[in-house]
Amino acid sequence: MNKITILIPVFNEVNTLDKILEKVEKADFCGLEKEIILIDDASTDGTKDLYKNYNYKVLYHKFNQGKGAALRDGFKEATGDIVVIQDADLEYDPEDYTPLIRLILDNKADVCYGSRLTGSKPSRSFMFHHLIGNKVLSCLTNILYGSTLTDMETCYKAFRREFIQDITIRSNRFDFEPEITAKVLKKGARLYELPISYYGREFAEGKKITWRDGFHAIWALVKFRFTD
Repeated sequence: MNKITILIPVFNEVNTLDKILEKVEKADFCGLEKEIILIDDASTDGTKDLYKNYNYKVLYHKFNQGKGAALRDGFKEATGDIVVIQDADLEYDPEDYTPLIRLILDNKADVCYGSRLTGSKPSRSFMFHHLIGNKVLSCLTNILYGSTLTDMETCYKAFRREFIQDITIRSNRFDFEPEITAKVLKKGARLYELPISYYGREFAEGKKITWRDGFHAIWALVKFRFTD
């Protein structure tokens, strides 16, 4: 393995995109060659004006579809041996990907999740309802799929490309997280969790996920337990 694809779904992140891309460029990613793919989900805040400054592949949505739809397009274009997801805000540190990737490179894992809830890395205090919702969703995942995940909703997910690219993603929005988790578990993935840091933001700072997305996530976990 010598190449990694970093998928970055983007929607109205004009204030943070330059900063996160600088962090991605500086991160080691175990020394792998980097392929960075940006998927713009119909941004309207001036984010699109930044793309001319980059030498990355950019995919465009004509209208806003959601994170799942952006990643579905990104996975199709990925050519790296390992594929990872990076949000366009500053909640996660790309340096935390190194130990996750190492498990895949050492052929110990097919999929690795970065958990924000182990307590062993810096983590900004969660909004209470988000923390409870996250724990409920992770618990439901474990009940339905016989797993022991602590943070199903984490952004930081690393995949062996050949393991992920034959999975059909149907969810368009934040229900991508439970869907992809359901499908890699049903496929028998060697899935590991490792601690990561978390610098969460609040709604006033641009956070987009809401309590409504929690209900969609519950439905996705149940639905994909019994369907493809």
